[in-house]
Amino acid sequence: EEIGIPEEQRLERTDVVKKHIKSLLDMMVAEEESLKERLLKSIALCRKELDTLCRELQLDPCEAEEESTILQMEKNLRTRVEVMLKQKRDRKQELKTLQEQDRDLCDILCTTPFCIDSNAVPSLEDLDRYRRHLASLTAEKEQRREEFVSNKRQIILLMEELDHTPDTSFERDVVCEDEEAFCLSTDNIAALQNLLQQLEARRSLNEAVCTELRSRIVALWERLQVPVEERESSAVH
Repeated sequence: EEIGIPEEQRLERTDVVKKHIKSLLDMMVAEEESLKERLLKSIALCRKELDTLCRELQLDPCEAEEESTILQMEKNLRTRVEVMLKQKRDRKQELKTLQEQDRDLCDILCTTPFCIDSNAVPSLEDLDRYRRHLASLTAEKEQRREEFVSNKRQIILLMEELDHTPDTSFERDVVCEDEEAFCLSTDNIAALQNLLQQLEARRSLNEAVCTELRSRIVALWERLQVPVEERESSAVH
């Protein structure tokens, strides 16, 4: 009006302003609706992923949140997904570690590995059973190791006493091989005990023969009336 623009042009210009403002507001509304749509899609995806994770982790289904804004609900669900994904990674990693320990123990004890699905996510109960199983195997390994070391020490002493040289591959493994490399299978432990019993039986037999021979020598000394000095010189043998 101050410039002096005719009313008809003023109305046209006002109409342009209205259209511009409406276009701007429509665009802002569209952006907010787009954000809402993205949040709802994210919520749907998170819920689907949560359901899958609950099944994999063998947990109770997650209950939907009530009286919460869309934004807060999306944030909470996303946080829960991240927490459960970490639980899944941790369980899988622990399973991998336990299986590595299991393989090492099975190699030493010659036993079969623990039966568990490597592809599935183990439950907390599965992991606990696995840990207790490995603890039992470890204790068994230590017990067999002690038995092996004790028997090996006695076998070496007996072989030295009998002047026996290891002549089988098993005997050489027992006497010469590194203790950590020896397979502690039940068969090997049984063979070890059998070898020890054979050597002890041989020593007992030799001792009996020696005792008999000594008795015969003494009897012959008496019959031949061998002097004490000559007897003492022979007694060192």
